[in-house]
Amino acid sequence: MRSHINLICKVFILCLCLIIPSILYMGHKENIEAGTIQLNYSTISLVTGNTKTLYVAGTKSKVSWSSGKRSVAVVSTGGKVTAKASGTAIIYASVAGKKLSCKVIVKEPIKLNYSSITLEKGMAKTLKVTGTTSKVTWTTSKSTVAAVALGGKVTGKSEGTATIYASVSGKRLSSKVTVKPPKVTVTPTPVPTVVPEVNTSLKLVGYYAAWAKYSGFSPDKLDATKLTHINYAFANINSDHKIILGYPDVDAANISQLNQLKQINPKLKTIIAVGGWSWSDQFSDAALTQASRDTFADSAVDFIIKYGFDGIDIDWEYPVSGGLSTNIYRPEDKYNFTLFMKTLREKLDARGLIDGKHYILSFAGGAGKWYANNTQLSELSKYVDYANVMTYDINGIWDSYTGFNSPLYSDAASNSYDSVDTGITSWVNAGFEKNKMIMGIPFYGYVYKSVPNSNNGLNQTFSGGSSISYGNIAANYLNASGYQHFFHSTQRVPWLFNGSTFISYENEQSITEKAGYIKKNGLSGAMVWELSQDPNKILLNALYQGLK
Repeated sequence: MRSHINLICKVFILCLCLIIPSILYMGHKENIEAGTIQLNYSTISLVTGNTKTLYVAGTKSKVSWSSGKRSVAVVSTGGKVTAKASGTAIIYASVAGKKLSCKVIVKEPIKLNYSSITLEKGMAKTLKVTGTTSKVTWTTSKSTVAAVALGGKVTGKSEGTATIYASVSGKRLSSKVTVKPPKVTVTPTPVPTVVPEVNTSLKLVGYYAAWAKYSGFSPDKLDATKLTHINYAFANINSDHKIILGYPDVDAANISQLNQLKQINPKLKTIIAVGGWSWSDQFSDAALTQASRDTFADSAVDFIIKYGFDGIDIDWEYPVSGGLSTNIYRPEDKYNFTLFMKTLREKLDARGLIDGKHYILSFAGGAGKWYANNTQLSELSKYVDYANVMTYDINGIWDSYTGFNSPLYSDAASNSYDSVDTGITSWVNAGFEKNKMIMGIPFYGYVYKSVPNSNNGLNQTFSGGSSISYGNIAANYLNASGYQHFFHSTQRVPWLFNGSTFISYENEQSITEKAGYIKKNGLSGAMVWELSQDPNKILLNALYQGLK
């Protein structure tokens, strides 16, 4: 009997010796596997326009991708990173409770500013190599036709063709130079300015953001039957004061689809919007001299002809002050902006006489008194077809208290007295014509977090927040449990509150009342930012009906 017991004990101990290491190994393996979740790159360098795909190794879980600076680099849902502009951005991959990151350094490609140039004999133009600070060696294939100086200045010597070479960083770049005889200058007979056709109907201008394509909302999803004008946002300005494509990876397809919408609505006008919040750094330089103004305006005319646009919208945020801290500002921006728009008007009208049509000129401007003080609105009114007054972002998550994004009227109990009405009034008082004024309406709102449960969340402190599209609000908050709906009796806008989260937004009622204000006060129409934020056309339909 004792021998049997001893045998059983030995077998039991042997089993433990076999099982315990296996358990320990499996736990250790799990720890090892958990620790191997990582990106295939921690840092990548790209040239603008190029791409590279990131992936997360060590997991099969769903990865959520985002970019810390979309103006520099964007990332698709599959991890494909596209370089947009020079700078540094962080790409984030959120997976399995971890947030991984990859530093993306974007540089401009090494290239010449012109692949070919045409000069008159005796005239000069400067070639520049961008994308490098290294020393450039310049040579010419035929010095009797075109000479080149150490700094890249090319001078036409005699009729013919030559090639200018720039050697830098192991690359040899080239530009073809054609030299022609000097032109005989003939003073043209003055021609009258083209007067736009009178249009008594109200305008409905919608901005479409190029980057909406990245989230799947392409221009063919727009309702062209509800819009009179579509502003395509945005084109950029290069250091030579010329308009360039802002999102070359999607712009061609987007613009093609916008032009196809004219088959649905032959009266639809498509406008190229230039600048915006992120790309207003070159405006002050472009408006500085008559030479720079001419360069910009000539490139604007070439751009709209090339891509089939009906006009141009200048979104300079902002002359004199405001906007990004990296922007260039000058006190003389106030006056140069007027000269800038005057030059554009003259160039567009001259082209219009050739083409037998009127090209539209507009601009987007801030709604506050500060904007009226920093511009010559009464003078600008003479040169533009209309202006888009950005009567939104009146209050937002940059403030100390909760408030409404676009209150129609002021309220004495509010922490801010500004409103759509005070913004429109400031423009009228500054001399801008009412019948050229387009009221801006936001298709987005603001979410305020950690709000005290007092006064239904209005005019309260908060901690953190974000912007939010109307599409997101309609899908996830309007019918969400715990949220109450409110509509302000004075400021005429809605909000949602659940005891700690305050959401300012627009709904069909507030949109309809804004349309009524437009008609009552003799404004030219409404502008919306931005069409992809209302994918189901709820607000757009309300605005369209309200403007009838």
